[in-house]
Amino acid sequence: MKSTNRRVFMMQAALGGAALTAAGAASAQAMVNEKDPQAASLGYVADTTKADAKKFPKHAAAQKCSNCQLYTGAAGAKSGPCSIFPGKQVAANGWCSAYVKKA
Repeated sequence: MKSTNRRVFMMQAALGGAALTAAGAASAQAMVNEKDPQAASLGYVADTTKADAKKFPKHAAAQKCSNCQLYTGAAGAKSGPCSIFPGKQVAANGWCSAYVKKA
């Protein structure tokens, strides 16, 4: 009797873990849209090489979201959270005028 209860418990635990994993994937943050009013006002682009050089003359090709202090994504990730765009992710190779080089 005890082994049956243990087996049922283990199966329920495995199913519960799978359900939590699926829920986490479904709630992944959306990417910032370059046409979003806030993103557009900051000159956000998903590819730093496409930043408007005339509008943002201080931009340099080496400046990327991934090496900005405001970016909190994991090293090597293609995208991650940014404190400028709460609840959304930015491209690691992106750029905006709020860029501040990591120390």
